[in-house]
Amino acid sequence: MTPSDPSGALSERDARVLSRRERRVSPVFLALVALAAVAGWALLRGRGLAAGTATGLVVFVFVSAAWVVSLCLHEYAHARTALHSGDISVAAKGYLTLNPLKYTHALLSIVLPLLFVVMGGIGLPGGAVFIERGRIHGRLKHSLVSAAGPLTNAAFAVACAAPFWLGLLDGAPAAFRSALAFLAMLQVTAAVLNFLPVPGLDGYGVVEPWLPARLRAKLAPAAGWGLLAVFALLWIPELNRAFFDAVYALLGALDINEAEVRWGWDWYRFWDGAPGA
Repeated sequence: MTPSDPSGALSERDARVLSRRERRVSPVFLALVALAAVAGWALLRGRGLAAGTATGLVVFVFVSAAWVVSLCLHEYAHARTALHSGDISVAAKGYLTLNPLKYTHALLSIVLPLLFVVMGGIGLPGGAVFIERGRIHGRLKHSLVSAAGPLTNAAFAVACAAPFWLGLLDGAPAAFRSALAFLAMLQVTAAVLNFLPVPGLDGYGVVEPWLPARLRAKLAPAAGWGLLAVFALLWIPELNRAFFDAVYALLGALDINEAEVRWGWDWYRFWDGAPGA
């Protein structure tokens, strides 16, 4: 326990120490980054991965670890923007450490998004960090806090796609190319879906501050169901087709073709015994 002055307040020095602890990158996050890096390197090198199941397992580890890393960055972006907008409580809650175990709802933050990927090949981050909105003043700041998460997914998608349009993957193993393409698709779907103005999603958080108070009150009870409602609607064939047509159009603009994404999905679901490449 750090010493404090007689009034019970932390000294300036102790406050600085506490601040450093609250912002220190978590070993859990660093382990996830290392896991994704090692699996990605194994795929890129392609050694000892001749068997389809072995390759699929490595693809699964690479994509899953990288996806959780992107979830951490998504939530960190919300928290960091909130911090600079006036909510200093995010530091004490551990949100700035990038530790997924510090999130408010581990089920919604990590388990459910991974389940979405396994079940439907869809990247959809769930609700996680708790922002004390009362500390933030100004509608624009509230909108920016909500937009920060999906904008991070969009940036992650561009980073995944960059090696494709820069021609850096010429001659790279098919499994690595397809895994990276599939990961880029998850980021695009996460950005697009999260920007939908549906209660419970970040897109609604962007527009909510600008809505009349009476309408906000009526829509508030739907926030807990918005995420699941969107996922359920995507099981309707016509809506699913229209959504993925739009996603693949965006990926095409990033020089990622649909075939490689589908191969990555096949590799990822290695337990089906159909690696697809």
